[in-house]
Amino acid sequence: MTDVRPGLLDERLLTALGELASAPELLVALDFDGTLAPEVDRPEDARALPEANAAVLRLLALPHTRVALVSGRPLESLERVSGLPGDVLLVGSHGIEFRLDTPETRLMLSAEERARVGELERLLGEVAASVDQAWVESKPAGSALHTRLATDADGRAAQRLALQRTAAELPGLTVRHGKNVLEFSVRSTTKGEAIDRLRDYTAADAVLYAGDDTTDEDAFAVLRPGDFGLKSGHTDTVADHRVTGPADVAAVLHRLADLRAVHFRS
Repeated sequence: MTDVRPGLLDERLLTALGELASAPELLVALDFDGTLAPEVDRPEDARALPEANAAVLRLLALPHTRVALVSGRPLESLERVSGLPGDVLLVGSHGIEFRLDTPETRLMLSAEERARVGELERLLGEVAASVDQAWVESKPAGSALHTRLATDADGRAAQRLALQRTAAELPGLTVRHGKNVLEFSVRSTTKGEAIDRLRDYTAADAVLYAGDDTTDEDAFAVLRPGDFGLKSGHTDTVADHRVTGPADVAAVLHRLADLRAVHFRS
């Protein structure tokens, strides 16, 4: 795995970026929180670093290059905090919601699934109310229990209680463990499935995927030879390359834009 320190892109990473830049059709798929945007206590306050936003806009302007955001956020929230043009493809709720080249969001839940979403939100609300600084985020196909602001002990206790109660009262949910968050969904899908769908939709010959959390490992796992996996942060990963955080992700994206612009001029 290649590590990148601030201001330094090593030869192995640059070589891989050069190969990626020559792909006839390129998909650049990016997680948002912790990848383009620093982590914040309130999700609604998150914004991409200016240099990351600028890199995305540069890539969007290049021919035969599509950019997608792939997030655990509900799609409406992702659209609001990203503030990017409409030609960015959006995937929310870990691949449950898609907004591609039309303004419509593709999401279909059955009446039974909608009822389970309501029961889940009620149950997690009761759990959060029992722990100081825990709170629940509603999502189109489930809910997330956030414990970032709670003490470590309270956070662990809240997550244990949520797992126990959902297993007893709403069996069969999909559960995802993230950083200080526990997500529950009535429908099973992953960011890996989202990348496969985006690859098909864009007819991409190669894919760059960048992410920072455990849920991004599903996306890294479906990358193929000639693709480029970029981990933001220090936790374990199957990605081929690693950077320290959003500022370095931005540097990699700018370098890719430089290389791809040269490719199309040659």
